[in-house]
Amino acid sequence: MSSLRFQALNAVLSRVIPEVKTPSSKISDFFGVNVFDKKKMKDFLSKEAFLSINNSIDLGEPLHREVSEQVATAMKAWAMAKGATHYTHWFQPLTGTTAEKHDSFFEPTVDGSAIEHFSGDALVQQEPDASSFPSGGIRNTFEARGYTAWDPSSPAFIMESKSGKTLCIPTVFVSYTGEALDYKAPLLKALSALDKAAVDVCGYFDKSITKVTASLGIEQEYFLVDLALYNARPDLLMTGRTLFGHMSAKGQQLEDHYFGTIPERVYAYMLDFETEALKLGIPLKTRHNEVAPSQFECAPIYEEINLAIDHNQLLMDLMDKIAKRHNFKVLLHEKPYAGINGSGKHNNWSIITNTGKNLLSPGKTPKNNLMFLTFFVNTIRAVYEHSDLLRSSISSVSNDHRLGANEAPPAIISTFLGSQLSDVLDEVETSRISKKIKEDNSLWLGIPKIPQILLDNTDRNRTSPFAFTGNKFEFRAVGSSANSSAAMTVLNTIVADQLVKFKAEVDKLIKKGEKKDIAILIILKKYIKESKDIRFEGNGYSEEWEKEAESRGLSNIKTTPKALDIDIAEKTMQLFERTGVFNHREAHARYEIRMESFYKKLQIEARIMGELVNSVIIPAAISYQSKLVENVRGLKDLGMNADSYKGQMEIINDLSKHINFIKSNVDEMIEERKKANKLEDVRDKSIAYDEIVKTYFDPIRYHVDKLEQLVDDAQWPLPKFREMLFIK
Repeated sequence: MSSLRFQALNAVLSRVIPEVKTPSSKISDFFGVNVFDKKKMKDFLSKEAFLSINNSIDLGEPLHREVSEQVATAMKAWAMAKGATHYTHWFQPLTGTTAEKHDSFFEPTVDGSAIEHFSGDALVQQEPDASSFPSGGIRNTFEARGYTAWDPSSPAFIMESKSGKTLCIPTVFVSYTGEALDYKAPLLKALSALDKAAVDVCGYFDKSITKVTASLGIEQEYFLVDLALYNARPDLLMTGRTLFGHMSAKGQQLEDHYFGTIPERVYAYMLDFETEALKLGIPLKTRHNEVAPSQFECAPIYEEINLAIDHNQLLMDLMDKIAKRHNFKVLLHEKPYAGINGSGKHNNWSIITNTGKNLLSPGKTPKNNLMFLTFFVNTIRAVYEHSDLLRSSISSVSNDHRLGANEAPPAIISTFLGSQLSDVLDEVETSRISKKIKEDNSLWLGIPKIPQILLDNTDRNRTSPFAFTGNKFEFRAVGSSANSSAAMTVLNTIVADQLVKFKAEVDKLIKKGEKKDIAILIILKKYIKESKDIRFEGNGYSEEWEKEAESRGLSNIKTTPKALDIDIAEKTMQLFERTGVFNHREAHARYEIRMESFYKKLQIEARIMGELVNSVIIPAAISYQSKLVENVRGLKDLGMNADSYKGQMEIINDLSKHINFIKSNVDEMIEERKKANKLEDVRDKSIAYDEIVKTYFDPIRYHVDKLEQLVDDAQWPLPKFREMLFIK
């Protein structure tokens, strides 16, 4: 009987590319057809109800009970007309995935018949069992209550499958006592804080600005591997990455995959998931091959940040589900293969006003440029002040493999502005503030002239974790598997807090008699000077930068357990309390959850590594070694001299050396794992796994990969990199 590996290879060779049909040749014909958006609300609701729900979406006003009943009735009518039989509150618990509990529209009546019913109460709130979701100690296991509450700003949608259709209602998820148990609730609080702070600062420049929203475009990188090959790799199946595997002779060194022709089978998959995504209102715009073999990227048009993150979470679900139709497995792990580039999720962030102004885009007048500089400099100042917290926000056991690995930004948080804007800030910092003001007292004559910023005005620095790229900041350090809410909650919170501080300092100068524009420039000059150390234009991969960053006082925290310390520092607690994003209990709970997730994932990796070594790798190596021994014995029986089997003896000895090393180190690793498991403190346990247990991984891998090169290819049990990366 052939091995699982060769069965998988045979399955790959027999794949038939499924036919993919789009609803129309014009995307505009089917974009958003499965979304209960404003246009459909207008069709199904009364004028009064539509205006009320519109105000709730745009202004955050509470929805009256009678209106929620109308919305529920309309939503049910629309969903049932589309073929939906069930509904669910779709939420994002702290597991890192999405969650849902389906209920039927069907309800029996007292006379024994049945009706289709969906109440306003069911729309607005549900009570899923919260006992098995991570809470970080917020509630005990026996306290099962958790509540999902409708988020009207993110439209309901219908999820289709071959078996049926379900109405999905985006919600927040909170405990019985009101603490957030999800990613969405804190994000909404951070966005509210940013809105208020930014509108207050905009008042210096334009009184017509009454609302400010954050905008986000998320570039999603991913790998594809054939499903049969994936299932033949227990390490990939259990951990999302290959714990063993010798580098393929060909990897990415020829740079021939990047932007190359998309393989036909992959193209069919892309077209399929893009079609489903577009029907759900996800505005996918871009697809292409990425740097590593079998690595790809998709990217949408920019959206309001809450919706953009909902769409990205939904997209990752879709990509995984639809991959199975094509006998693929999509890999979202940051580093599924050693030796080639990993994957990120670049978050392109900007700030937009209700008047359509991008606050991170300069204008043509000194007034507009002063407005741009205000938000630009305050963002840089916020990143400088809270760089460690921003670093923590992208920390995970999987992203630790990627950061600073010459394929992704380093663990040192810095900002790249480009030479043009760096020169502008230097000019502002060193210039003498002119007290000469125009008669209307509204413009400062000494502000540097800033040309209109175009999208390509600066080269993109791939080594910068937080780079300005024209009219937005690109946070490149977010991991491909992450929920962007974590990083975006922090970013919007720190910018909101910084804007509040800025306004307080400017108002203080104005109160002392300083002209408004002069006061603004005085504070901006101070911020530019104070935050200068966070700006870096060079190669973030270089050793020189590490030394320079240290001399500047910038942190270089390379692992998650140490990075997470800032989450519960007093400075962070005060920040979150000032902005209303987290209370002390919520912040501590998230720290506990993230630490626990870190060591548990390493625990799983250590367990599967031990299991594979003892039951798969070593038996395969011994089996091949036995064949060589029999061969040598046969040659000896024939009276051959030692030179005739010298090569076989060297291989036998090499096999023994690698087998013995692997076996002894796996045994030691298991003992260290047992010691780590006995530790009570979650930080101590995480550090023990990171700094003791994990140190065995690479040496064990090295010797297993040496065995892969020695053992007969026909006997090696695990699909090899060359097969997983290049057989499409």
